[in-house]
Amino acid sequence: MKILVTGGLGYIGSHTVVALQNKGFDVVIIDNLSNSSLDVLAGITEITGKSPDFEKIDMRQKEDVVSFFEKHKDINGVIHFAASKAVGESVNKPLAYYENNLGTLTTLLQELQKIESAPLIFSSSCTVYGQADKLPITENAPIKPAESPYGNTKKVGEQIIEDTCNAYPNFSAIALRYFNPIGAHSSALIGELPIGVPQNLVPFITQTAIGKRAELSVFGDDYPTQDGTCIRDYIHVMDLAEAHVVALERLLNKKSEDNYEVFNIGTGTGNSVLEVINAFESANQKSLNYKIAERRKGDVIAAYADTTKSKTVLGWTPKHSLQSALKSAWEWELALSKKE
Repeated sequence: MKILVTGGLGYIGSHTVVALQNKGFDVVIIDNLSNSSLDVLAGITEITGKSPDFEKIDMRQKEDVVSFFEKHKDINGVIHFAASKAVGESVNKPLAYYENNLGTLTTLLQELQKIESAPLIFSSSCTVYGQADKLPITENAPIKPAESPYGNTKKVGEQIIEDTCNAYPNFSAIALRYFNPIGAHSSALIGELPIGVPQNLVPFITQTAIGKRAELSVFGDDYPTQDGTCIRDYIHVMDLAEAHVVALERLLNKKSEDNYEVFNIGTGTGNSVLEVINAFESANQKSLNYKIAERRKGDVIAAYADTTKSKTVLGWTPKHSLQSALKSAWEWELALSKKE
């Protein structure tokens, strides 16, 4: 079966391509290389022993997407990652985010209506919940006003897909609301490649540990949590990749209860920033230079998933611990430093 993965050379996309190829799927990747590189393609090939098809396409160029689908009429399913993803940047460049994240989604959905049966997995986010009223967060938690244009593109993206599913009963889709992906493939051949200053905690930790950054800033220690720092649900990227394969198989095997479904993808455990720092230090025998800084605008206090639905309905359970994810992140940082 032939699966299209948009943004398939990005962080989560590349690990999902590995999981798909290991399950015997034929993969074709679309990526514009704005946040990735061809080295990732080589890493995927080395890990799986198979090179996925790749086409460099910017999905904002509608005619290029149309001609891609004219050429690839045998696509059986799509996993859609291609999007801009920096929260801070989205505040300064909202129109670029709406064009790149929503315009491209609309184009993709229009093309999928021309194919007899090609279901969609959408890369969504727990940002749609904002600061949830109750923890852990279930899929029925109210969707809050977005804290940023990025968060809004995920919220509106879900609405566009749900409206499409309502209008076209033969079309099916699943939105996966991820919590906080971390870590890297155990081979250390692919991993997270932040451009510039990392926006996420774990790459900042690994870059500080290796000496690329002088110190790590912990944004706020006066939150109403056990140690005053924010709490998140950190999930190993390979567990997240496996969830995409399980969700895709659910659609391909027509096991869905509805033609539009939503699942939380997290571990169900919340860890504070200081707990993650301590876990990294103990997993890798490294001490980190960190300081407490001012709170960061837009950060919610705590977010972690209720994973009951993903376990019982989707049949997916994460396998990796926080320590193993942090160990793999450090091994990836070490591998990167050898290339530089």
